[in-house]
Amino acid sequence: MRSSILIIYTGGTIGMKTDDATGALVPFDFSGIYDEFPSLKRLNVDIDVLTMSPVIDSSNVEPSNWAALAGLIRDNYARYDGFVVLHGTDTMSYTASALSFMLENLAKPVVFTGSQIPIGVLRTDGRENLITAIEIAGARIGDRPEVPEVSLYFQNRLFRANRTKKHSAEELSAFASHNYPALADVGVGIHYRYGAICRCDAGKTFSVNTAVSQDVAVVKIFPGMTEPVFRAMLSAEGVRGVVLETYGAGNAPTFGWFIGALEEAISRGVHVLNVTQCVSGSVNMDIYETGRRLQEAGVISGRDITTEAALAKMMCLLGRGCGTAEFVELMRHSVRGEMTEE
Repeated sequence: MRSSILIIYTGGTIGMKTDDATGALVPFDFSGIYDEFPSLKRLNVDIDVLTMSPVIDSSNVEPSNWAALAGLIRDNYARYDGFVVLHGTDTMSYTASALSFMLENLAKPVVFTGSQIPIGVLRTDGRENLITAIEIAGARIGDRPEVPEVSLYFQNRLFRANRTKKHSAEELSAFASHNYPALADVGVGIHYRYGAICRCDAGKTFSVNTAVSQDVAVVKIFPGMTEPVFRAMLSAEGVRGVVLETYGAGNAPTFGWFIGALEEAISRGVHVLNVTQCVSGSVNMDIYETGRRLQEAGVISGRDITTEAALAKMMCLLGRGCGTAEFVELMRHSVRGEMTEE
């Protein structure tokens, strides 16, 4: 049985091609995808293309763009077996993480991909990324999709989207998932790790929740941070949630003013989530005194969640108007496989 795939082009390097007349990079017309990549005809898929208007540089991505993208998937969900989202690399992990939280009870593949080199350049990485992302989005076991979750494919590896981080501005393997195994490795064949793939409960209805709050901040601690600077970050007008990037296993200064500023912010209703600055490893606030002091102040452990996923999750939960107890409970535990449970 052939699968039907919708490609959604949002913008980014992958969609650029050299104009023969001027030599300048111009947007690629994905409606002619079969002419550009005739090998796609050999895949067992039917492809439609939708280009968002206007296309956007990923450095300018806003939560409103996440909501629009989620809306497109909602509106086309019944018509297609899978989706491929083409996105700029700089904020792809943020967008893909946000979509994983917006799409409830997802039972179809949503595969993000892009490229480091424009698709119109001879040695682009975009060609292989695009073709393989389409193949993965259309892959099925009987009547079930192989990977029914939001994922990110780049340079021979498929990752859970909300576990990814862009770790290189120059390497073709631009993304990594340091705390969770790849969902698939791609070589001569595509080798899926079925034990790592998330599947929603059968019988639950797919829905989309695009409510997002931007009243959040990311605060990275550093040696020499002063009290006025820290307090100003925590007390910025309108801030309701803070992703606090700490050292190592979730450690931070134990200065009285530092802990006091956190306690005051939390008493005002600001939620503070502790994530590590390390690309690999987990927050454990039970190991050292510094971590225990944060825990006593009311800081929530983010375990091994990435900053990108933490921010997206916090924005979505605040946007839904969760009460304090519900918010804390949901932030402490995995809802889309974004963190490792103890």
